[in-house]
Amino acid sequence: MLRVLLAGGGTAGHVNPALAVAEIIKERYQDAQFLFAGTPNGLEARLIPQAGYDFAPINVAGFQRKISLKNIKRNAVALKYLALSGKRAKEIIKDFKPDLVVGTGGYVSGPIVRKAAQMGIKTVIHEQNAFPGVTTKILAKHADRVMLTVEKAKEYLDPKAKTVVTGLPVRSGFSSKAITKEQARKILGLDDNICILSTGGSLGAGRLNETVSDLIAWYKKTGREINHIHSYGQNGRGTFVPSLKAKGIDPENDKRLRVSEYIDNMPVCMAAADLIISRCGANALAEIEAVGRGAILIPSPIVAENHQYYNGMVLQNAGAGIVIEQKNLTSEKLIQTVSEIIDDKDKLEAFSKNSASLFIKDTNERIASVIFELIQK
Repeated sequence: MLRVLLAGGGTAGHVNPALAVAEIIKERYQDAQFLFAGTPNGLEARLIPQAGYDFAPINVAGFQRKISLKNIKRNAVALKYLALSGKRAKEIIKDFKPDLVVGTGGYVSGPIVRKAAQMGIKTVIHEQNAFPGVTTKILAKHADRVMLTVEKAKEYLDPKAKTVVTGLPVRSGFSSKAITKEQARKILGLDDNICILSTGGSLGAGRLNETVSDLIAWYKKTGREINHIHSYGQNGRGTFVPSLKAKGIDPENDKRLRVSEYIDNMPVCMAAADLIISRCGANALAEIEAVGRGAILIPSPIVAENHQYYNGMVLQNAGAGIVIEQKNLTSEKLIQTVSEIIDDKDKLEAFSKNSASLFIKDTNERIASVIFELIQK
């Protein structure tokens, strides 16, 4: 019986790939046993049990670079966790006795994958971002295989690392074949005019909400018949709708607007859109590529090592989108950029075509090939 230990957490961007890898393995080895290692207070502590998998807690935390009294205390805790993490990682590994250990990022991957490598267990890691995180850079020297979402990431890793580009797994609903644009718009009750989807993620993004509010007001002021789907997130709960109403827009009764805190049918909404305005998380970009849509990308400025900027530049350099850094994002800039794209049919079509060309359609097969080669060895 195959036994697989997976480690990853901190954000959904690390947890979801781990769950996807487990599903890929389970399709081939139906009796495989899985254990997920993660921090007891992280998102993974909730998502992993919800998905029906066993969970092993391990305390790990990152070090804060900015000097402050609060961060000094946090770094003291992180140092304590680091001192104990090797022992705890060894306990988890010895108890579970895995045949393979898979790390998908986040600080928790570090002690688990490194200890497994020291114990002679086959290890593989998956890096979601174009600019690899610190954990991946360290583990790449020890892992048997390093799976990458994009080719660009190779440039930032040790040349001796055994890398392979697999892409990033996405849900089956995100596919140009899953649902057509016409079908999606019918479901949402939208007509055939240009449709724009914008989102700042589940928490929302204040600057994005502000500029999108002005963008929608621009449609109305100029008489442009544009459909717009927007999720304002948790942080926009008390501000986004009032900002529209202050501009004389009633989102609940406007047939061209679909405004909500969270989009729970994202595959349908992406399929309906001609253009997507989004942050640059690796999962979001993989989904955009899967449906083949051009995008205006606003990297989050508060992520580690500015990795979202590097993610977004992969699409911009491929002619699939435009990156606007948040420090440069104004309502005027967003309106101008949207106008230039939607008024140029050839550019919009080229963005969509180039976006689709970036998507690796056989990601699951590539990941399976890497994993099963190691298992057989």
